[in-house]
Amino acid sequence: MKPVYRIYAKRAVLILQLIAGAAVASEAPVTTGAVPETGLRYWEWKSEGVLFRLTQRLPDQTRAYFMARGFDAGDANHIAERCVFQSMFRNIADSGDTSVAIDLDNWRIHGDNKESRLLTRKKWQEELHKSPVSRAAAIALEWSLLPTRQEYAPGDYNWGMTSYGLQPGQVFDLAFSWQRNGQVFHGTLKRVECARDVHPEPEP
Repeated sequence: MKPVYRIYAKRAVLILQLIAGAAVASEAPVTTGAVPETGLRYWEWKSEGVLFRLTQRLPDQTRAYFMARGFDAGDANHIAERCVFQSMFRNIADSGDTSVAIDLDNWRIHGDNKESRLLTRKKWQEELHKSPVSRAAAIALEWSLLPTRQEYAPGDYNWGMTSYGLQPGQVFDLAFSWQRNGQVFHGTLKRVECARDVHPEPEP
């Protein structure tokens, strides 16, 4: 009878492994909705001890924001029409857990059957290198964007803009990741829509 017990034991272990694997691989439900005051849409992921949220920004909002910080109309419009979101990343794990780290260079955008990367602080520095942007304006852009790499202790969070280099109204999937205890976790926000441009401004 011992071999029979061993067979059942092996099957039980296999079933438990399959259940555990499915739990790790399963996608967390993504909450979507609209901000009551503005009607702008948001997409929120909450799982594995982190909360990540994207909220639409109207191109007009972004134009006005950067023009108020020293950008001319052309450069402000150039930023505004590159699909900018207000973003929040938070470590919601219990205080006894470890920190998490993100690196936006590892995140990927999937839209129109192609893959691309976020326009991070470094990418924007390269794009605006030949523009007559003042140092104060460049610093304002840098500090407005979510840091490319950051570590979050339990309870820590940060707000900032993220830019996806897409056209207003374009729809995409965002594959993002983070690390905890040396392990990499992955999540996906699907069917995210860049805010449409109500009053497009022609670039010079």
